[in-house]
Amino acid sequence: MIGLMPANDLAIVILAAGKGTRLKSSLAKVLHRAGGRPLVQHVLAACAPLKARKIVAVVGHQAEQVSAEVEPLGAESVLQQPQRGTGHAMQIARRALGSAKLVLVLPGDAPLIRTETLRSMIAAHRSANAAATILSAVVSDPSGYGRILRKSENAVQAIVEESQLTDEQRELNEINSSIYCFTLDKLWPALAQVKPNNKHRELYLTDAVGVLAAKNETVLAHVASDPREALGCNTRADLAEVDRIFREWKRAALMDQGVSIQLPETVLIDPEVTAGEDTVLEPGVQLLGRTKIGERCTIRTGSVLSDAILGNEVTVEPHSLIAQSRLEDNVTVGPFARLRTGTHLKRGSRVGNFVETKKATVGEGAKIPHLSYIGDAQVGAKTNIGAGTITCNYDGFQKHPTNIGKGVFIGSDSTLVAPVRIGDGAYVAAGSTITENIPPDGLGIGRGRQVNKPRWASRKRRELAAAQHSKRPSKRAGPRARRKSKARPKKSRRR
Repeated sequence: MIGLMPANDLAIVILAAGKGTRLKSSLAKVLHRAGGRPLVQHVLAACAPLKARKIVAVVGHQAEQVSAEVEPLGAESVLQQPQRGTGHAMQIARRALGSAKLVLVLPGDAPLIRTETLRSMIAAHRSANAAATILSAVVSDPSGYGRILRKSENAVQAIVEESQLTDEQRELNEINSSIYCFTLDKLWPALAQVKPNNKHRELYLTDAVGVLAAKNETVLAHVASDPREALGCNTRADLAEVDRIFREWKRAALMDQGVSIQLPETVLIDPEVTAGEDTVLEPGVQLLGRTKIGERCTIRTGSVLSDAILGNEVTVEPHSLIAQSRLEDNVTVGPFARLRTGTHLKRGSRVGNFVETKKATVGEGAKIPHLSYIGDAQVGAKTNIGAGTITCNYDGFQKHPTNIGKGVFIGSDSTLVAPVRIGDGAYVAAGSTITENIPPDGLGIGRGRQVNKPRWASRKRRELAAAQHSKRPSKRAGPRARRKSKARPKKSRRR
């Protein structure tokens, strides 16, 4: 297919230098996130399948941070300093474009744009041998956007900014998306004629479009089939709306693939998440990062999974947190469990309520039912760990491992002081502090010896009762008697 072949004459410029003043943020505009990614990453993802000869990102505000986002994705950064408008940005990028004949220009804050739309726009530009093609959208509320002013059904006369609209032009509802395709040998002469005749003293690409139209060059407006693709992110409300749309698209895609989502509007799913057929997501679930979920899994209310890998028929009970962990088939987790980085739960194992794990491997069929912390540990198959057990893996200087064998029984409220090894089939008595290795099939007891004192409780009760009795006032000395008993001062005698 032609669309999949490299476009050797096409270059792409992404305008990513702006600060985003209306967002009221110290973070560069294109680094704000929506749909689980920075805005500029969405734009790059849409451009990548076009196979352009080069992608150039014009950076300015927080240039190092923006470059760090775009360069790993194949873009070359060029610095625009100071920022003097979109036309000036193109002049800055000119040398980097090399011998390209066409350029696709996109703002870095237009994350909803789709590859299919860009491909269709470029094809229309080529077919008409146009000097410029504008991606436009027809919307019900065009406020805040420049309008497309046509001189015929197919040809564009100008792009009119909202501040310059006449009363009659305000009725226009076809808006400029700020996404363009230019034939470069037409663009450069037109851009040379653009003057910074505006309050910001900047050069704008929209003015270059006007110059081309005035020269009777072919200027097209290609209407996006989905007007939401033209949405930019100028305000926090824009960010929220774009994020909502991304989440809606992702949920719809998973449901099309056989995933059941209860109350979909409450479920948040990042773009790279996958889930298998007949998996059920209950309300309030979050699936983040590169989480991968198998078939016939159930993720219950309030659970958050980040970069987690789940096999088939896994159940995550309500309000569990799972990060950078792997769960094999038939595992059960939660409720209220926390699996931290490096946890690996093998087939059929169970981690119950109020259990926390970190860098722990739990063997097949092993159980940690409740109220435990297992960190830097290996737990063998079929082992049972009682409530309140903890591995003391940190001595204040470095971490140490705990190795628990197969078929081990750990009594409740046990403390395993690492480094320590417990052999296969061993027992640990409840309430023990284990500081030495236990051999296979052995019993480890590490607690103070119990001492029983006969009749101690009855003697203690008598002592307490006697102490309370001694503090009570005498019944014979009532208030009146006590007043009479008070000593009166003697009258002095006259001498």
